Amino acid sequence: MIHEILPVGALQCNCSILGDETSREAIVVDPGDDIPRIIAILERHHLTVKQILITHAHIDHIAGAARLKKLTGAPILYNPRDLPLVKMMDMQAGWLGMPTPEVHPPDDTLEEGRIITLGVAPAFNPRNQTPPNEEASAPASPITGTILFTPGHTQGSVCLYLPAQNLLLAGDTLFAGSVGRTDLPGGDGPTLIRSIHSKLLPLPDETVVIPGHGRKTTIAEERETNPFLN
Repeated sequence: MIHEILPVGALQCNCSILGDETSREAIVVDPGDDIPRIIAILERHHLTVKQILITHAHIDHIAGAARLKKLTGAPILYNPRDLPLVKMMDMQAGWLGMPTPEVHPPDDTLEEGRIITLGVAPAFNPRNQTPPNEEASAPASPITGTILFTPGHTQGSVCLYLPAQNLLLAGDTLFAGSVGRTDLPGGDGPTLIRSIHSKLLPLPDETVVIPGHGRKTTIAEERETNPFLN
């Protein structure tokens, strides 16, 4: 799997580009800004965007989604519980002193347990002159992730967990040594802690966590050392 992490925008949101090396399909997660740089990475890997996923509707995560959709035609998915944040995008822009971006309701929703699939390997063609061995002829599994509904930072916050890759895209729910802030509209501290304890900490120790900002970490590290979770 191709995985590029690109800090974008004034707040350096971690935008993830996930690509399947066989089908060249891609998912872009949290394209908050710097769309030309995202497009350059996609072109370098010869990737076609199939979905744009938003972990939550804060401006630094969603501001570039509509522009990316115009360039790629890919649908935008996020949890509609964050629509109140979309309706106050002008206020969010005012917090950062930036122009109000074009932001629309989602084309589809991200709910607990939704399966996100990327890429399907081509099947063996029986017309080939020399059939491959049994192991080689079996199609590779597509890249598969599951949406975890983790409200607290916002009412509609979600994470994307890819078990085969031991990878969690955590948005602003969990950080290295910290957790998402809850003092903005839609935030709720006890709900956030419950989300982390019930949905994220039970994941395997070796799961690599890509937070919405800052360095990556692991579930084991956060379970053992994060002062907000003890």
